Amino acid sequence: MTILSDVKALGQQIWLDNLSRSLVQSGKLAEMLKQGVCGVTSNPAIFQKAFAGDALYADEVAALKQQDLTPKQRYETMAVADVQAACDVCLAEHESTGGKTGFVSLEVSPELSKDAQGTVEEARRLHAAIGRKNAMIKVPATDEGIEALETLVSDGISVNLTLLFSRAQTLKAYAAYTRGIAKRLEAGHDVSHIHVVASFFISRVDAALDATLPDHLKGKVAIALAKVAYQDWAQYFGSPEFAALETEGANRVQLLWASTGVKNPAYPDTLYIDSLIGAHTVNTVPDATLKAFIDHGTAKATLTEGTDEAQAQLAETAKLGIDVETLATRLQEDGLKQFEDAFAKLLAPLA
Repeated sequence: MTILSDVKALGQQIWLDNLSRSLVQSGKLAEMLKQGVCGVTSNPAIFQKAFAGDALYADEVAALKQQDLTPKQRYETMAVADVQAACDVCLAEHESTGGKTGFVSLEVSPELSKDAQGTVEEARRLHAAIGRKNAMIKVPATDEGIEALETLVSDGISVNLTLLFSRAQTLKAYAAYTRGIAKRLEAGHDVSHIHVVASFFISRVDAALDATLPDHLKGKVAIALAKVAYQDWAQYFGSPEFAALETEGANRVQLLWASTGVKNPAYPDTLYIDSLIGAHTVNTVPDATLKAFIDHGTAKATLTEGTDEAQAQLAETAKLGIDVETLATRLQEDGLKQFEDAFAKLLAPLA
């Protein structure tokens, strides 16, 4: 048993927020799964770093540049292959839990973030290209992305809805998921294999707010927001309306804590794992943070502790004139811009 196994026993999955060819081919990913890692996430920034820093891509890049393909097609050829390989490594994990763990995520192009139909079409295409039952298609949680989520769920596609900072937007996502499930059931199709995670970003909230807060609130608001979002989740999925869908095989959306590496070196490096462990959740963790947690983290069900204090901290933040929903909109736009920039940087050497 490892600390990651202890976390899993508490109902939370730890996923690795990294993917590269070397990670898979070296056997390192397989070793991490043995330690208790339950899945993998990727994004344009992760692939940009992988393509730039992993020598295993060099020959394929050279070969692909000889073919009559667009830079995006060259990128997708490599990214899809990497996700397929990671899915294969994670397949035993996936099957050992009846399809509840062992997922690997690939993101649609960031340029589609305001295009619902374009997102649906690309997600369908990528899902078919990967051809693995433990693949998740990652879609940004813009209004258009949430619209796409409903269609993709009704198609039977598992989705990682990313760049959530807002409780209100997260509740809209739950409603879209529920509509998608209902549509699929009405059409007479199985829903038991469909899994959706709602990726709620943590450290960026504190990084944006800390400079404006009194000392006793610094490093506290993101965790408070997550704890209250989890209360929202429990209320929504504990409702009689959703219970009726569960009897027909529907799975609950799982909150996924993203951006869980600390950005302020003054904070404990495992802060955003130790503080957010709870049932029916996922934490996707960068390598350094995962290593730190394995070394000196604490496996304890903390997500439901201190919820009254969390509510009070958010109320005090509001009294200071800070609207966390307005902040959420800005942080999502900033995140989209970062992924667009990373995507452009990724594609440039493939031209």
